Amino acid sequence: MSRRYSLAQLMALPLNPAQMVRLAAATGCAAAGIRLLPAAPGGLHHPLMDDPAGQREALAAIRDTGVQVLDLEVVRLDADFEASRYEAFLACGAGLGAAHVLVAGDDPDEARLTASYAAFCEAAARHGLSADLEFMPWTAVPTLAAAQRIVAAVDQPNAAVLFDALHVARSPSRIEDLAGWPRQRLNYAQICDGRVPGPTTVAGLIHDARCERLLPGEGDIDLVDLFSRLPADLTISIEVPSESRAPAMGYEAWARLAIAATDRVLAQADERRAARVGPR
Repeated sequence: MSRRYSLAQLMALPLNPAQMVRLAAATGCAAAGIRLLPAAPGGLHHPLMDDPAGQREALAAIRDTGVQVLDLEVVRLDADFEASRYEAFLACGAGLGAAHVLVAGDDPDEARLTASYAAFCEAAARHGLSADLEFMPWTAVPTLAAAQRIVAAVDQPNAAVLFDALHVARSPSRIEDLAGWPRQRLNYAQICDGRVPGPTTVAGLIHDARCERLLPGEGDIDLVDLFSRLPADLTISIEVPSESRAPAMGYEAWARLAIAATDRVLAQADERRAARVGPR
């Protein structure tokens, strides 16, 4: 595997951070994502901040395997956001050697959301972490253009946009908007597939995104085109949750299917990128 892959926590949400690291190692991935905070109230997560034994177990897995923690999930910027509440979260992630924090925007007041994001970027920077703003069509940051606008406005060295193929396909986002976007503002991208058009309700969109994505190549997203327009050296987070298939076959088998499907798509994307650039 020539490209750097990470297994997102949603590939195997019930697995704790140590198990995610070992799953990544078993499948040949360089990194894994871990969910320390819930995506929604009551959602499954693994709060290592309050679990010293779990921290030690995760550190042992990282040491034993050499697998890194790519990203921490998930910080949500709502109307009541206070960056100071996340110090333990950030310190825990830094202690695990994590690189990035996945950030979602829920505050409909964009000026306030932007200020919250700037404050979080400053807090994350003190721990050596980036703050990667993910656009999702049901949130207050629904498009790539909205995420770019907010990231550019805060102008923090560790501010970046997080690109998820599913959200590009299901929002009025244009991959062309990444042309000329600063490379340092794009740390990694998430790959999966899905139906296009997708569900027509917010509940349906959320369920698909969190519970039932498709393997790359199974759905209607033009992944080859999308990923041919991204930097060739970008880290790829494989995020293909499937509550109907993954537990039944086992998370390692599911991860291996997703990795093989990703390999096929990215090989085609590399060919298209090379053809677009032409001979040197």
